[in-house]
Amino acid sequence: MATSILSLPHRNPALFAGLAATLVLATAFGFQLAGYHPCEMCWWQRYPYMAVMALSLVGTALPAIPRKPLLLMLSLTFAVGAGLAMFHVGVEQRWWEGVTTCSSLVGVTDDVNAALDAIMNAPLIRCDEIAWSLFGISMAGYNFLIATALTLFCLQKARKA
Repeated sequence: MATSILSLPHRNPALFAGLAATLVLATAFGFQLAGYHPCEMCWWQRYPYMAVMALSLVGTALPAIPRKPLLLMLSLTFAVGAGLAMFHVGVEQRWWEGVTTCSSLVGVTDDVNAALDAIMNAPLIRCDEIAWSLFGISMAGYNFLIATALTLFCLQKARKA
């Protein structure tokens, strides 16, 4: 069993990329459940992983799709995610200005008064504040490292396909 899991990146790199994207998203949502609410730019960084999951699923389900173009599309999608993460790191480090609005979590309701209450009492999540870091690297920084590594992985597998 362990041998088959370890050989997955070599046997089916598209599926591996999809599973890696799923793990990254699950981790992000886990942090959110733990009380680290995402800012607007954090949400932007999740979309490429969602796209990778869809591409991986389609590519794995339809073996007629040529491997090389699929891996190149996955690589490009991860590269977009890495670019978004790097931009967010720059905003956190105040190298440049990011979005000028803040985001917050507001529940959907039919009651206008409840919606107004939720908006007025929702915490503002700033993109330029680091909510969590480890060894001086923020979540956006780790996302940049992971997305870059997965970009290079998919490029290398596409080159060999």
